[in-house]
Amino acid sequence: MRASNRIPLVLFLLRLSVFIVMLMWTIDKFVRPEHAAAVYENFYFISGLGNSIFIIIGAIQLVIIISFLIGWKKRFTYGSVLVFHGGSTLSSYKQYISPFNDPNLLFFAAWPMLAACFALYYLRDLDTLFVIDRRSVI
Repeated sequence: MRASNRIPLVLFLLRLSVFIVMLMWTIDKFVRPEHAAAVYENFYFISGLGNSIFIIIGAIQLVIIISFLIGWKKRFTYGSVLVFHGGSTLSSYKQYISPFNDPNLLFFAAWPMLAACFALYYLRDLDTLFVIDRRSVI
């Protein structure tokens, strides 16, 4: 099998795995909005948001990540996922400073996922397997 035939499968598997992680973080906003509030306060320094705000944020995020999964409006959806995860990764800077305090070592898993998000955005025109828009995306 030629490399050009293997690339779409690899990109699809990256897209699927990134989607699964993002889906769990999205569902958390619906199931445990108080946890989402604590995350926003601790990592993004945003406090005072009520549960209904997290339901709205979760609903918007759900639409974006489902669109990402099906490859719709790749520039916007892949870019949004990259920004979401990039912000999340960079906001965890305190955990990187003291990696051996539990559970900080787990935060380092964010970096390969960030690289996967970047690869998907950068190679979005080659990501054609199981997408609804197979046109080349500029």
